[in-house]
Amino acid sequence: MSNYTPLSEVGEFGLIKRLKEKIELRQPSTIKGIGDDAAILEPGEKQIVVTSDMLLEGVHFDLTFCPLKHLGYKAVAVNVSDIAAMFAKPTQITVNIALGAKYTVEAVEELYEGMRLACENYDVDLVGGDTTSSRTGLVISITAIGEVAKGEAVLRSGAKENDLICVTGDLGAAYLGLQILEREKQAFMADPEMQPQLEDKQYIVGRQLRPEARMDVIHDMKGRDIKPTAMIDVSDGLASELFHICAQSGVGATIYKDNLPVDEQTLEAAMEFKLDPITCILNGGEDYELLFTVPLSDYDKVKNHPDISIIGKITDKSEGINLANKHGQSFPLQAQGWQHF
Repeated sequence: MSNYTPLSEVGEFGLIKRLKEKIELRQPSTIKGIGDDAAILEPGEKQIVVTSDMLLEGVHFDLTFCPLKHLGYKAVAVNVSDIAAMFAKPTQITVNIALGAKYTVEAVEELYEGMRLACENYDVDLVGGDTTSSRTGLVISITAIGEVAKGEAVLRSGAKENDLICVTGDLGAAYLGLQILEREKQAFMADPEMQPQLEDKQYIVGRQLRPEARMDVIHDMKGRDIKPTAMIDVSDGLASELFHICAQSGVGATIYKDNLPVDEQTLEAAMEFKLDPITCILNGGEDYELLFTVPLSDYDKVKNHPDISIIGKITDKSEGINLANKHGQSFPLQAQGWQHF
């Protein structure tokens, strides 16, 4: 006899009641959360920022190797990352999910446990959403709400000539983590007795399955009085994001190949798959690091920061967007990041 509960046994309202019991509200701006026709928020004098992201089974995630708890966490983190990229503080989220008949109550609770952990980590309130049935697999859509003091939001359009180009963390890891997971899936499908070979790949696999939004760096930058002139999160690949900043700011850019931050596991995996690590760093995507620009006068504030790398400089628009090597040679940068269509 199965220990799992069919969704039909509890129904939509029974499911919401079970999920609501584990949701704790933390934000003073949350007046009313789940349980009415709409949530009530009262942020005071601040500006509100809103972002939305959708994850589809078979397009954005593969449940063969993505645990539901990690998926729930990632779904929240990728939205918080967009709020972080506005230099704002995330405060609330709403969650919409569409579920197929194969899902049990316990599976949904596992998904929401991941979301709950992310909400706790980022100090965010889950205040509502919608659940419905799906005939094509699991769909998760999250809207994140944040707040920022008037005039403090950082847009993609503020980069100026001679600004430093910076990035948090390291790049390319999530893409190589996905290659590892896809390879192990193929091996498993060929031989279900086979154990996945992940012992020395935990970091890059983790970067794919459970990324973190860099709110820690945002808090730190505010504490050090560093305010970026432009910022974007690295979801579709560093090159692609740099093109967005340059296009919206009306500038050019040069980034230095030797300054691009990369983890040793990423380099080893790239060699294993016979991939150029620079291509993975520039175009891999899903790292959810922050790419931003700061005035040259902030050099001393960022130069020794353990989580920030200075990777280049903003130039005049006429110079284009280039990748330079240590010999001083520059090559036009190509943006080959994730294409949605």
